[in-house]
Amino acid sequence: MPPTGPQSADRALAILDAVADAPGPVGAKALARRTECSLSTAYHLLAPLTARGYLARTAQGYVLGPRIPGLHRSLLRHLEPAPRMADLLTRLRRTTGAEAYYTAYRGGLITVVDTTAPVTDAGNPFTPGRETRAHATAHGKALLAELPRPLRRRYLAEHGMARLTGATITSAELLEAELSRVRGQGFAVSIGEADPAYTCLAVALRRDPDHDGDAVHALSVSLPTEEFRRRPREIRTALARAAADCA
Repeated sequence: MPPTGPQSADRALAILDAVADAPGPVGAKALARRTECSLSTAYHLLAPLTARGYLARTAQGYVLGPRIPGLHRSLLRHLEPAPRMADLLTRLRRTTGAEAYYTAYRGGLITVVDTTAPVTDAGNPFTPGRETRAHATAHGKALLAELPRPLRRRYLAEHGMARLTGATITSAELLEAELSRVRGQGFAVSIGEADPAYTCLAVALRRDPDHDGDAVHALSVSLPTEEFRRRPREIRTALARAAADCA
């Protein structure tokens, strides 16, 4: 990714991303190679990241530090549209047998904020963090359908509409028609559009403009497509009830 700010800040963030994306501890030399900087520069940037708790140094290399969980808690506090969202997701997971997700649009970005999927589940295609596949996911469609058209166009222009599977919608015109259906039926569905093996279903949550500002929230579930096709009505009903609990 090309630099997007002052070089030292951009490289520090690139180091943080590299450690976050790694399967285990990462040494300074490896981080210097991945961020295309000298070893001395890498150490210069690692020092404040470690001192401020964003990273921690172990005998095997650098790992995420104790400041990271606090950032996630702050994100939840800033974006949570209803009390006890984690409890609601757990109940939805128990009711449907599907993994449940809370997603938000804010400031031009879509983020998967929280989920019942275990962080160790590497096979799950929908993980917490920035979502760039909104055109292909149910939670993305549910959120985009709620946005004014200029904001929707801006989001898609910035993030694109990559073809992820044979079912992915990559035409802006077709996506607009799909989002019109989402608004009409009150829910969004993605069958194999982001991942060929998974179906996800989502509903946008009721907005409070005085509280949310430009934020839009969505509740969703994902499960293997074969399982969804056996009980689509049951899944939709459970999701609608959970969304109503957020009102």
